[in-house]
Amino acid sequence: MLQDETYREWTKVFNQGSYYQGDWSEGSKMLFLGPDPETGEEGGMVAVIDDNRQYEIISIKHIGMINNGVDDTTREDATKWTPAYENYTFKEKDGKTEVLVKIDIEEEYQEIFEEMWPQALQRLKELSEKD
Repeated sequence: MLQDETYREWTKVFNQGSYYQGDWSEGSKMLFLGPDPETGEEGGMVAVIDDNRQYEIISIKHIGMINNGVDDTTREDATKWTPAYENYTFKEKDGKTEVLVKIDIEEEYQEIFEEMWPQALQRLKELSEKD
């Protein structure tokens, strides 16, 4: 799920070409990047790993946007929705791992994410079940 190759694969449902820079350790700064679907310009989100307990939880605290290649954590349009959390909880269920996702999201994006998340999680499931 968190390795570069698999991350790029399951998150392309949200944005073809998605990737991250940083590491997943607690307190680390992360950049979630990808091409803007309309302009093709690189952009993304600035975040901090708020919590990472292996095989239990990963909590990502989104704190801003990347505009024109620059971290933007102060302008109103980059912070009006922050902090926003993306939490992944892992639970053992019938000998398998169940991934529960809870995210803070602006109401205007709720419908599209309700459509994309099941697709992304299905792709993640397929990747995790590969030999």
